[in-house]
Amino acid sequence: MFDYLKGNIVKQFANYIVLDVNGIGYKIYTSNPYAFKELDNIKVYIYTHIREDENTLYGFKTEDERDLFLRLIDVKGLGPKMGISILASCSLTGLVDAIDRENVLYLKKVPKVGEKLARQIILDLKGKLASIEESNDNSNELVLALEALGYKSADIKAVVPKIDNTLNIEVQIKEALKLLLK
Repeated sequence: MFDYLKGNIVKQFANYIVLDVNGIGYKIYTSNPYAFKELDNIKVYIYTHIREDENTLYGFKTEDERDLFLRLIDVKGLGPKMGISILASCSLTGLVDAIDRENVLYLKKVPKVGEKLARQIILDLKGKLASIEESNDNSNELVLALEALGYKSADIKAVVPKIDNTLNIEVQIKEALKLLLK
């Protein structure tokens, strides 16, 4: 129904945010509400889950995160609440890597994911996440880390292309900070 909503975050809770869009407060469940800055004008990518007795919005910082979520909820026996829980417990790159390498132990670290569900996720998604893996370099993590440190998005956008995204994320952050402090 909605592709994204753009507005100001007015409240953050343990598992959702309230996004004010032109005076209407949308309750949006997300994997990490604290990744969004309060009172920032931000774009939140949306998945609308409509059932007979509920109408729920799920929000994501990136389209890749939403795409992975949509693929997860297509897995037999896995609904949106479990999908958001998996995204909250794992990084995008770690999750894609675990699925491609058939790492059941990594998937089982997520609460309520047992051996059977972990194997079902691998069976349904292995080899189908190449598009997410290709577009999901460490630049997303770098941007999130720099935003968390309080840098402005204009400064971040100027610095990120100058950083080698094949480096470890910690090294990328150090390099970015050197450039930002100049």
